[in-house]
Formats: sequence, C-alpha cells, structure tokens
Amino acid sequence: MNSSTQIRMTAYASLLAALTAAGAYLSIPIGPVPIVLQNFFILLTGLLLGSRWGFASVAIYLLAGACGFPVFSGGTGGFGRIIGPTGGYLVGYLPAVYIIGAISEKTGQKAVFDVIAMCCGSIIVYVFGVAWLKVLTGMSWSNTLAVGMFPFIPGDALKIAAAVPIAKTLRPIMRKW
Repeated sequence: MNSSTQIRMTAYASLLAALTAAGAYLSIPIGPVPIVLQNFFILLTGLLLGSRWGFASVAIYLLAGACGFPVFSGGTGGFGRIIGPTGGYLVGYLPAVYIIGAISEKTGQKAVFDVIAMCCGSIIVYVFGVAWLKVLTGMSWSNTLAVGMFPFIPGDALKIAAAVPIAKTLRPIMRKW
C-alpha cells in the first residue's frame, strides 16, 4: 500500500471513528442499554473500510472512550464504561467490524452478502453485550435478553437496511479519491 493510500485510509478510519462517536450522542435511555446510532456506524465502518482498517477505526474509537473522551452513549467516556453494563457491546464492536469487513472483502461487496455480514456482526455484538450484561447484573437469561437484545432487533434491521445503499453509494467515491 503506497503512502497516499495509507493517508487516505487513515483519514477514512478517523472520520468513521468520529461518526461513531457522534452516533453515540443520539442516545435514548430505555434501561441498562440505551438505543444508540453508534452501531450503525460500526456496521458501515466494516463495509466501507474492510476488516483491518475497520478494526483500526473502532479500536481508535474505543481507546478514545477508555481514555475518558466523551464518545460513548450519552456523551460519556472512561474505562468504567468499558467494564459497565454496556461494556460487552462496546468490546463486541471489534470482532464485529472485523467479521463484517472480512465477509464484505471476500464476497465482492455485493448487497446480499453485505446484509449477511452485518447480521453476523450484529449477532457478535449481541453475544458479547448480552453475555457481559448477564454476568454483571446477575439477571436471568430471559430478563437479560428482554432488556439487552429483543428491543433492539427492529432498529438494527433498519440500520442494516440503511447501511446497504449508503455503502453502495460511498464505495465508488472512496475508491476514486
């Protein structure tokens, strides 16, 4: 990869990390896990940047939050958020974005495979998030799923539906620059 491409990808990774942070500000508290837009940008990051650059973007986002920058839901930050009730979801963003990017890279960035990739990524986020929420709160599995997954499925389906045409539109523009 030449230095021009590396600079461009670094800029894209930084931009998507910033958009993820902005998406966290759009937070609707409904219990221990709020409704946020940040996972939409995680999905989009995997589609647009691929596995390695997507992972780097999300790692930068998480590092900024762990260092105390107000980039997590509701404008919060700090390591306490990583080990708090929503920490599993945050940590789950790393393997999710990597898998989304890897599937997208290997399947030629076709819409149907992008949907499959984002569904896989969402499942990974749920596995990490719900498991951590259960461990931390001691709730039953049914209660944990009721507050940590089921309310978010319709919104995540909408986010996936929105990410497909956005990625299709942005990919050629990003390649051109």
